[in-house]
Amino acid sequence: MDASPTVIPPSVGRPLRLLPFRGWRLTAGRIGDPATARLFARPYREVSERLDGWATSGQLLRDSEPAVYVHEYTADGMTVRGLVGALDIAHRASTPADRAVLPHEGIHPDQVRDLAERMSTWQLNPAPILVVHRGPETARALVERIVRGPPLQEDVDRADQRHRLWAIRDGADLDLLHSSLSEAQALIGDGHHRYAAYLRLQQEHPGGPADQGLAMLVDQTDTPLFLGAIHRVLSGTSLATVHTVFSRSATCTQVPMADAFAALARDTLVVTDGRSWATVHLPLPPDRAAVEVLHDELLAPLALTDRNIAYHHSVEQALARVRAGRGVAVLMPALEFDTVLRVAQAGRLLPEKATSFQPKPSVGVLMRSLRDEPPPA
Repeated sequence: MDASPTVIPPSVGRPLRLLPFRGWRLTAGRIGDPATARLFARPYREVSERLDGWATSGQLLRDSEPAVYVHEYTADGMTVRGLVGALDIAHRASTPADRAVLPHEGIHPDQVRDLAERMSTWQLNPAPILVVHRGPETARALVERIVRGPPLQEDVDRADQRHRLWAIRDGADLDLLHSSLSEAQALIGDGHHRYAAYLRLQQEHPGGPADQGLAMLVDQTDTPLFLGAIHRVLSGTSLATVHTVFSRSATCTQVPMADAFAALARDTLVVTDGRSWATVHLPLPPDRAAVEVLHDELLAPLALTDRNIAYHHSVEQALARVRAGRGVAVLMPALEFDTVLRVAQAGRLLPEKATSFQPKPSVGVLMRSLRDEPPPA
């Protein structure tokens, strides 16, 4: 983990604005290719050279006219649809209620600095951050009308994701979109560090293309993302110790394995060493998440370091680790979107790796070049 402290990025103020941009689009053979993902981890200068080469060979398409795009993707049987545009980040919120974009995780400044340097060197936003909201009916109706028309692009990528794109360029449609979204408050689902890097670049280069950052806005009411639980495995302790410590703040009950899984709920965790099982029932207020209570109240007395806490996206992975004699698993309930939204609206941050928004789109469907943006007036 990054050794730098965890901080909260500045708050972008309303209105929430998704502006048109000239999309860069990789062809299907490059989207979802591990080599494409690895490209953006390489030395900075190689990225621009490789993209220029792909443009020359026809593997990178550059749209001539700006648009706000509708991107629909299907992965693992789930279809998600979002609006992709250049998110206006030039204005800061004057009050908490005025915030347009809500983080739910802290960020590490060293990681933000590295991402900002990369994007500055590339002059590119390589992928949109995911921001999520409960969209208004007017915006939803507009998107539904747009997707009834023929798509600009329709492909299945190397990772077996199916993508469809539409471009919104009509002035009346864009005006309707802007008015519909002006009062929106969007939660960051994925890309907290990239969002903070956008803000850093904007502070360093105000009045130009860095005043926006590439974002996909998903309507959780229309085509929702799945929020997955992230389980913890604690090393350097025992189930007996965990049971004793957790019992000071919660109700711990030893149960058979089958009953433990059935009891997992918004206010109930499960702890196990792979041999014995217990439920942990929390006195959970409606505005708090179980993962907050776990880290703020239950884990604190154990005095564990970051190296004593491992994270796993599946129950099977967590149980495999403890059955090998490597600690105590804390199995977590999946968070609900509205719970995360309430936490963020209250100005709180969830602990690291509290939840995972899935599925995420493959890299390369839409990118934004800062060089393509017009210079400031």
